[in-house]
Amino acid sequence: MGLYGMMRTSASGMAAQANRLGTVADNIANTSTTGYKRASTEFSSLVLESGNSEFLSGSVETRIRYAISEQGAFKFTTSVTDLAVKGNGFFVVSGNDDQTFLTRAGSFVRDGEGDLVNAAGFKLMGYNLAGGSPNVVTNSTAGLEDVNIGALALQANPSTEGELFVNLPSNAPVVAAADLPSANAATATYSGKTSLVSYDNLGNQVTLDVYSSNTGGGAWEVSVFDHAAAAAGGGFPYTSGPLTTSTLSFDALGQLAAGSPTSVAFTIPNGAAFTLDMSQSSQLATDYTVLGASVNGNASSEVERVEISDDGYLYAVFENGTRVATYRIPLADVPSPDNLEPLAGNVYALGVQSGDLQVGFAKSGGFGTMVSSALEQSTVDLASELTTMIESERNYTANSKVFQTGAELMDVLVNLKR
Repeated sequence: MGLYGMMRTSASGMAAQANRLGTVADNIANTSTTGYKRASTEFSSLVLESGNSEFLSGSVETRIRYAISEQGAFKFTTSVTDLAVKGNGFFVVSGNDDQTFLTRAGSFVRDGEGDLVNAAGFKLMGYNLAGGSPNVVTNSTAGLEDVNIGALALQANPSTEGELFVNLPSNAPVVAAADLPSANAATATYSGKTSLVSYDNLGNQVTLDVYSSNTGGGAWEVSVFDHAAAAAGGGFPYTSGPLTTSTLSFDALGQLAAGSPTSVAFTIPNGAAFTLDMSQSSQLATDYTVLGASVNGNASSEVERVEISDDGYLYAVFENGTRVATYRIPLADVPSPDNLEPLAGNVYALGVQSGDLQVGFAKSGGFGTMVSSALEQSTVDLASELTTMIESERNYTANSKVFQTGAELMDVLVNLKR
């Protein structure tokens, strides 16, 4: 083995231990960094082909690995916009140049423009639900936008759908055609009435009076009126006719018969097209009973707070108690998370070895659960890092001794000429 080869080998050993100490230093510095994944240095030997009479020393190669797929412990907070992922998946965030990255650092807060920004300045991205269910592109971030909760203040959402599930008494008397609510006469007779509050385009309350009358043979007429048009003191006759009239038919078991309508549709005055679902109504020998009733929409109101569900829905909660889903926050993943490329700000970019991007939602398709009011802590074990630091220091010293010995032998060789 040549002296130069020995010195080069020991120098590569010192460089390898210096790399290892570098990862230890980075890990220790980021012990308290939210969502940080520890780095480690792995070694492999580079062996040169040697002859029978002479050994040629090789060197050591280093490879830096990141335990990106390792789950960190949770630290729970009082902020609902602090997010963590339990299981597989990353948050999709955007930088100042609108380039998208992946991260597990979910310490999001509202900035001056209303965007949710984490400690490194990256903005959380999600699907806006203003236009209905999002069109998710599985292998792309297309359709995603910065989640902005600043624009949620003072909104009015018109009612578009509702539910009214009732039991209609099978022994109710049959009502003559002239006395049905749809005739809008003072003699109108009905077996059940339910009033529902809905909202028009400006957020005004519109009370809907829903009447049910037995027309015989298992058939029931359902008529809907605008309560504002009721006679003095309420009731019939209304100053305008019904908003809609439909007939529900029930079978011998008291369930909606095949071919019977399951909902009634109409337009709310100064509002949107509205569908009232009645599919779970029944006709049984008991009193008129409301089994369930709800209507979407809300009056003009300030946003009091936001809530984030474990499947990624961001709800705006208004002062009047109405909850409206405004965004859905997706998760993204790759086949080999440990091969993502770490970048400044505790974010990751796709690499050649990581595989293609996969976008989906929490609690589906192999993705984990989203946890609100929690932060994923660093995966660094301080005791292990200190142990590694001591080991690397000793190994570095040993390699330096080999280099020093080679240098001394080189001096001896040079001095032979004297």
